[in-house]
Amino acid sequence: MKKVGGRFALLAFVVVLSVVFFLPSYKPLYQALPDWARKVLPDKGITLGLDLQGGIHMVMEVDEDRAVEIAVDRAVTSLQDLLVDKKIPVESVKRTGSHQITIQFANADLKPPIQKLLDDYPTFFDVEAAGSANSLVWELRDTEIKRIKDSAINQALETIRNRIDQFGVAEPLVQRQGLKQIVVQLPGVKEPKRAKDLIKETALLEFKMLDEDNHMKMDFPARVPKEQEAEVLKQFESKVPEGSQILFERVVDKDTGREFRIPFLVKKRVMLTGDVLSDARVSIGQFNDPYVSITFDGKGGREFERITGENVKKRMAVVLDNTIYSAPVIQERISGGRAQITGTFTTQEANDLAIVLRAGALPAPLKIIQDLTVGPSLGQDSIDKGVQATLIAGAMVVIFMVVYYRLSGAIADFALLLNLVCLLGALSALNATLTLPGIAGIVLTIGMGVDSNVLIFERIREELRQGKAVRLAVDGGYNKALLTIVDSHVTTLITGVALFLFGTGPIKGFAVTLCLGIAINLFTALVGTKVIFDLLNQRPKVETLSI
Repeated sequence: MKKVGGRFALLAFVVVLSVVFFLPSYKPLYQALPDWARKVLPDKGITLGLDLQGGIHMVMEVDEDRAVEIAVDRAVTSLQDLLVDKKIPVESVKRTGSHQITIQFANADLKPPIQKLLDDYPTFFDVEAAGSANSLVWELRDTEIKRIKDSAINQALETIRNRIDQFGVAEPLVQRQGLKQIVVQLPGVKEPKRAKDLIKETALLEFKMLDEDNHMKMDFPARVPKEQEAEVLKQFESKVPEGSQILFERVVDKDTGREFRIPFLVKKRVMLTGDVLSDARVSIGQFNDPYVSITFDGKGGREFERITGENVKKRMAVVLDNTIYSAPVIQERISGGRAQITGTFTTQEANDLAIVLRAGALPAPLKIIQDLTVGPSLGQDSIDKGVQATLIAGAMVVIFMVVYYRLSGAIADFALLLNLVCLLGALSALNATLTLPGIAGIVLTIGMGVDSNVLIFERIREELRQGKAVRLAVDGGYNKALLTIVDSHVTTLITGVALFLFGTGPIKGFAVTLCLGIAINLFTALVGTKVIFDLLNQRPKVETLSI
């Protein structure tokens, strides 16, 4: 009796522990508990997957070629500054193609000193065949191109993860897929459009000077409708001077709510980029208009002070993803490493802008190649049908076992109930994500939950037909079925582990419930039902067994 008592205590402990871990998953009951109980109990339970609670599933691709172009553009700017510091006059320094830099100069004698600058850029090499007496062409090494592309994907992965964390999405999935794709799953998102805009925003912040000398000559319209940007670009592209570009400022008419664009002629040279920012936050101006207050790091603050000091009374454009947010006049040298981004945006838009600036800029634009939005109603419908399937399958198994094995079948049904309780408790303890395939795994576990008992009962029947006593028949049935049960469960467990290791999200959900169900089924079949039989056999005279 002592041996049975120990196993019964173990069984009771496992059941209580499973219920304790499952409580946070059943919110109505968990919220009704007193505060002291919620502090003691676990605060996390089963997390519903994207297909059950709704949300966003996106597969995005990083524009690797654009990442290379951006890296070369930065090298162009750095080279321009270096040539000015060395007082080497050149006609132009510009990117040609996706990964080349062409330097034009009037005097061929300048070629040797310019070539010496190559030592400062070990990732570039000189392409003599493509150059001439008055030009040099530098090209990125293949190894450097590969490094930039790989770095762009890893940086995009980290940037997206940081943005999502600040957006406040619970249990997001952000992972790399293949060579240049990123998978993002956001379960339970209530504002899918805002989330998508926040993720794919490149957030390339640049400070550029307006080309005021040529701006007045362009004779731009005061403002144009949002949809006519392309027409304005086409109309004035032939008049744009070398080294300048047309960018638009976004404005919103407060009376009508319509969006308009104001064209500006801006110098292409980037004076400062957003990678020197240390903080960005939303503030409210004196007229209750939200703006984004940005703080530079030490290097950025010194550079910003120098730039503003050299361009007093000139206009500087704050450009984010080729859109001008503001173009104020620099009234004086700005020290302290602080600046403001103002514009006609709402508090929410200002907050989203601050998020992407804090999280960092994406190294290259993202292209969405797959976009699925699952509504909460569809997810609830999946839950309802999954629960319905589980109940129907359970009811059919319960009825069959009672009819075919009588009292022993009822004991097997008890093991089935025990199996479900322990499985839900284990999923909650692991804070596992339950998906629709996971529910399918639970339904499959119901069938497997009595499979072991069927093997045991058939062995017990064989022992009884040989005329053995009930106690000996029960012990013999369990002993003879043990190896068969363990063998079948281990082979199935190996399959489940392989599905978990090599499968994608939905397959992993199925594999988790399958593997847990198999392990728990071994416990309930070999310990749970055996305890009940041993308790029944403790009676003084046991001559028959309902099986």
